[in-house]
Amino acid sequence: MTHPFEAAIDLRPGADHRLLGRTVPEYANMVGPFGGATAAALLHAIEQHPDRSGDPVALTVNFAAPVADGQFTIDTTLVRANRSNQHWTATMSQDDGVVSTATAVFGLRRDAWSGTEAVMPVVPEPGAVERSNGPEGVAFLQNYDLRFVEGRPPGDGIPRASSATTLWVRHAPGRVLDFSALAALSDIFYPRVYLRRGKPVPAGTISMTTYFHVDAAEVAELGDDFVLATAQGQQFARGYFDQTAQLWSRGGALLVTSNQTVYYKDSFGR
Repeated sequence: MTHPFEAAIDLRPGADHRLLGRTVPEYANMVGPFGGATAAALLHAIEQHPDRSGDPVALTVNFAAPVADGQFTIDTTLVRANRSNQHWTATMSQDDGVVSTATAVFGLRRDAWSGTEAVMPVVPEPGAVERSNGPEGVAFLQNYDLRFVEGRPPGDGIPRASSATTLWVRHAPGRVLDFSALAALSDIFYPRVYLRRGKPVPAGTISMTTYFHVDAAEVAELGDDFVLATAQGQQFARGYFDQTAQLWSRGGALLVTSNQTVYYKDSFGR
């Protein structure tokens, strides 16, 4: 049986060297598909290119317009290749034009001095944390086993002083992690403004950059295990906020760091 995430990033050859994909209802969000699935499809398109070399190092996705349900096309271009890295662009289009653009850096990693200054949060093991199905009506979250340590989705209308959320998360049903899955998990968080306001308000990611800190062999070692995901907003002002996020392995390896900019309104109907 095909995992729903495989269908969400399934790309087939089309005319003029384009790749053809299709949105799937399992990864729908409140408006269009889950942005993480869009980012994953764009990254996967570059991964499939015959000229691709190395592993993803950085991916920036700009969500130019809502993606409509149905077919989309992706064009990829190798902008420049050096001895150790490649620079790519990718464009997702539908009948009305471009809906998302991406730039990506792929690189050949080498042995070198390493150090991690970020600190993994001290949290209970996932088995000690109650599972949550996520908010009703958000289809894509039903494909994940979510275990909130702090900052679960609010519904009481009480504003919070902090927008921090930390949770264990993995695919449900299980699926081995890869770079496309990590790209999607970088966007697993509901908008930080919800937590600050204590309730949902209209919001949507405009731009997201994800940095990958592991190579393919290290990702393969993760299997289908939980990863620890943490995110927090930094500034909420004049209809936009930014968010930083981290993904950690259960063993304490920093897998991904991410930043995104999000548009929001004060309330529905305004």
